[in-house]
Amino acid sequence: MDAFAPASVTAVFAPDQVESGSRGASVALEDGVTVTVENADETAVSVDGEPAEFEPVERVLDRLGVAAAVDVRPQVPLGAGFGASGAATLATALATNERFGLDHARDELVEHSHEAEVAAGTGLGDVFIQDAGGLLYNVGDGRQRVETDEPVEYVSYGGLSTADALADEELMDQVREEGGAVLDALPDPPTLRAVIERSWPFARALDLPTERVVDDVARVEEAGGAATMAMLGETVVAVDCEGVLANRTRVSTEGARLL
Repeated sequence: MDAFAPASVTAVFAPDQVESGSRGASVALEDGVTVTVENADETAVSVDGEPAEFEPVERVLDRLGVAAAVDVRPQVPLGAGFGASGAATLATALATNERFGLDHARDELVEHSHEAEVAAGTGLGDVFIQDAGGLLYNVGDGRQRVETDEPVEYVSYGGLSTADALADEELMDQVREEGGAVLDALPDPPTLRAVIERSWPFARALDLPTERVVDDVARVEEAGGAATMAMLGETVVAVDCEGVLANRTRVSTEGARLL
């Protein structure tokens, strides 16, 4: 059984004090992750056919009470700010539910996926964006969705450890302060460009962008677009430009789904 979940890029976030959720603004992308779930005596996960450790996928299978063989096929880099672990986990939950006839409601599968991600330290809210598609934002009064399918360009040079960042209390305190100020100032509803433009100073305030990220953002801005760094990865995402960054996709208007 195959399922797909879109990648998601978080431009700005502000974790809750309990660190099990967050406010933020994120966008789902048409590039994403496909998984195949098959019966197995013991759970085994592979990435593009090669055996791999994939804790949140293993955790969601445990939560669903099944053993399965899962092959994860990402179109985006793993661990680079695209929410690929969340996409793989949510797609696994959908495919497992169908394959084994578990009869869980979709919101139950999303919650199981979210809790598996939080427990693994790989994300705080990606699966909610990947469930809905579009541009999602939460400034403190619940998730809101903006329907858009505009083009997005991106380039990635690698990952930053989400688990390490989320465990860094000093950094997270700064993220709450800086990210909260950005979210409080967002227009309602925001455009994707408004989110990206306002999130770039947020990334700079945290001293996260590398020289390559800074250079790419400058190139996008020179071309009339807006760009920022994905949270968390050495990855640049941009709108309102064409041919500036290496990859081009669109905002996904669909959420995760069976194939």
